[in-house]
Amino acid sequence: MRSDDGGLPDTIGDAALRKTNSQATAAWGNPSQVILRCGVNVPGPTTDRCVSVNGIDWVIKEGHPVWTLTTFGREPATEILMDPEKISSATVLADLSASAGKIPARRNCVGQEDLQNLPTSK
Repeated sequence: MRSDDGGLPDTIGDAALRKTNSQATAAWGNPSQVILRCGVNVPGPTTDRCVSVNGIDWVIKEGHPVWTLTTFGREPATEILMDPEKISSATVLADLSASAGKIPARRNCVGQEDLQNLPTSK
């Protein structure tokens, strides 16, 4: 994803997109409230929480104070760093899902309820 191709939103919540000096990154707010990095390592199987927003699966690692949100099942992966005390994770994921969706999904998150419905071998 590149911010200069019109694929990223101009604002997330009240935070405006601003220029960065690193390739494959974008930032909103000054100081930054949301940082996006493209081309990060694809997460493998995990027990971390996974949510689906507008058809995009995101693995959430809740740190203090920064949360890391990484697309799941898309290669390359997109990572978002944000502080949920400063901006809503729901807003961030809703606003960035369309951009993340430009990378096709190859896998989806599997929840506990999905595991219970797997066929058992006899």
